[in-house]
Amino acid sequence: MTVEELPDNETGICIVRSHGMAPQKIKEVTDKGFEVIDLTCLDVKKVQQKAVQLAQEEFLVLILGKPEHPEVIAIKANAQMYSENVFVVPDVESLKTLTEKIKEHKRVGVVIQTTQKLEFLREVVNYLIPISSELKVFNTICKSTAMRQQEARELAKNSDLMIVVGSKKSANTTHLAEILSDITKTLHIETRDDLANYKNIIEKAENIGVTAGASTPDNIIKDVIKELEMI
Repeated sequence: MTVEELPDNETGICIVRSHGMAPQKIKEVTDKGFEVIDLTCLDVKKVQQKAVQLAQEEFLVLILGKPEHPEVIAIKANAQMYSENVFVVPDVESLKTLTEKIKEHKRVGVVIQTTQKLEFLREVVNYLIPISSELKVFNTICKSTAMRQQEARELAKNSDLMIVVGSKKSANTTHLAEILSDITKTLHIETRDDLANYKNIIEKAENIGVTAGASTPDNIIKDVIKELEMI
């Protein structure tokens, strides 16, 4: 059961999901007497640790990612325990609003949400180089995410239609669809039922590639492939 607030008169086990959680929240949970089982992804833990390291070393910390994403919220909360100079950057335009702070601080550190695109990191670094005196960058994109993106790119080059399967709330799945849409026609669907909305597009395609987000169950992917074969 997922809860937004913990009851005061109960005890039990609380599981921290893979995205991680703010240290203050974990303390709140333990203070109420709940046992905490921390299942934060090791790659996400690494980003938290690097952000904390930068904050402790008095760098201005930039976290590249979506401000509302639970992974980013937890990374920021960890770094803010050691510094007030911690900022979330969702895009390069947002970064530009911090230009004066960056120039003034001079020392800038960067981490990136595990499911973000490498192109985004490159854009940010290129912007920061001329305006920062000291720049420390940690490429904290998950290796499996980077590998999936690269493999999907290669598949897209030989496909006139790509189908990305996975939740539209999933960051890595959404980014995968964004990347592929720059290469070939791309559809982002959640289940086989969604294919009915694109039957005309699918029937006209000669080479269809299928890929999926990291959290998409195998049975959903297999169902999509079966439905495509029938179409």
